[in-house]
Amino acid sequence: MNNLLVLPLLIPLCTAVLLVFLARHVRLQRVISTLSGILNIGVAAILLAQVKREGIQTLYMSGWVPPYGIVFVADMLAALLVLTTAVIGLFILLFSFRSIGEERERHYYYPLLQFLLVGVSGSFLTGDIFNLFVCFEVMLISSYALIVLGGTKVQLRESIKYMLINILSSALFVAAVAYLYGVTGALNMADLAQRVEAAGQGGVLNVIAILFMIVFALKAGLFLFFWLPGSYGAPPTAIAAVFAALLTKVGLYALMRTFTLIFYHDHGVTHTWIGVMAGATMALGAFGALAYRDIPRILNYNVLIGVGFIAFGLAAATDDSLDGAVLYLLHDMVAKGLLFLLGGMIISAAGTKQLSEMGGLIKRHPSLGWMFFATALAIAGIPPFSGFAGKLMIIRGGFEDGQYTLAALSLASSFVALYSLLRLFMAAFWGEEKPEPAVEKEPKRASDPWRLLPAAGLFVLVVLMGVGAEWIYEFAREAGNTLAQPSIYIDAVLKEE
Repeated sequence: MNNLLVLPLLIPLCTAVLLVFLARHVRLQRVISTLSGILNIGVAAILLAQVKREGIQTLYMSGWVPPYGIVFVADMLAALLVLTTAVIGLFILLFSFRSIGEERERHYYYPLLQFLLVGVSGSFLTGDIFNLFVCFEVMLISSYALIVLGGTKVQLRESIKYMLINILSSALFVAAVAYLYGVTGALNMADLAQRVEAAGQGGVLNVIAILFMIVFALKAGLFLFFWLPGSYGAPPTAIAAVFAALLTKVGLYALMRTFTLIFYHDHGVTHTWIGVMAGATMALGAFGALAYRDIPRILNYNVLIGVGFIAFGLAAATDDSLDGAVLYLLHDMVAKGLLFLLGGMIISAAGTKQLSEMGGLIKRHPSLGWMFFATALAIAGIPPFSGFAGKLMIIRGGFEDGQYTLAALSLASSFVALYSLLRLFMAAFWGEEKPEPAVEKEPKRASDPWRLLPAAGLFVLVVLMGVGAEWIYEFAREAGNTLAQPSIYIDAVLKEE
């Protein structure tokens, strides 16, 4: 057993509890949050190194050996996602210091952010499907408070829709877990995998699998995404960046884990539907990115294109596509967080969200402009940036599986994503320079280096993940191998102590 597994949850949890009592001491909250973020990155890096060196790590809570009790499991996929979460969390935290506003800081912004990180990391590390629901709820309850923090009319309107959809999906999640437990008598994911295989996935088990698919698709914004474009455009930049980088990815992770470990025996039912939803999401996301001419909507629909692309890798379910899905998932977390930070700074600099009212920002904000341009190339999968390797492998895996239509659609959606972001770049940074706004909606200017530096940190990661793709691929291949061969995960969790 490895007691280190619980630290990515305990560090932000203890930090959040401490910060609740320091709500009026903003500077102290910033210092403690920063130190906690650095510590969490260190712990996550050590955990990743242990998984690479020693294989899958497990922690049986209270000494209860599976299938009894709750188990935490760090395979390569979980370890990579926990480290990526910690890194993104720290950079967005640093960005918040000069963007979120002291009023929100005094109303528990930092504790809520830490609680959200607890839920995200717990979702990646848990090996129990009911505990996955618990971690989802910790994450979602924090997001409910964050999306409404500040109390603007837009936030209040969109928060109602966001909360109703997620409460519905949570109710369906509980029902799906109850049905699965009633049929199999198990909650441990590894034990469930064995029992579903022994029973044969068909009939009622396929119905339960579809119910889980609906739940996770709602949470990921996969096809059932009607709530996402408005909801993610309502909160301040830092909160929207957290949502775009992490929340939809937890839903995608749950899909990947569930449909490669438990429900992978009937691809004709489960993976066919995942493929259909992936194609629809890419297509509708592309239409949305083209149709709108305000920055939040364009960025939000680009989130959907990425969600569909990763789901396509899962639907193809070849070695290449699963490796590529892992690689692209890591890229998408970092790149979408960066994209939303840059988009927020563009809005702050221009004083408007509308492309038609922007222009000439390249003269006043050249660093911001060229970072956005390079990020657009990365999201479209243009080498040498981070999106290229993952996209190439997913498309190659799709061709191997005969998914020619989805492969063509994924290529087309990538071009649309590039076009929509370059159109934004041209509208905001070229053309006639507009007068600089006298009053900005956010406390500091876009040129403030303390806002630009966290975005620059994520930008460096995007570049390094592209240039060092071969090195990162070694980790992604190990994660993809565990997804492709569920017996590796099962044996590690159910082994004799």
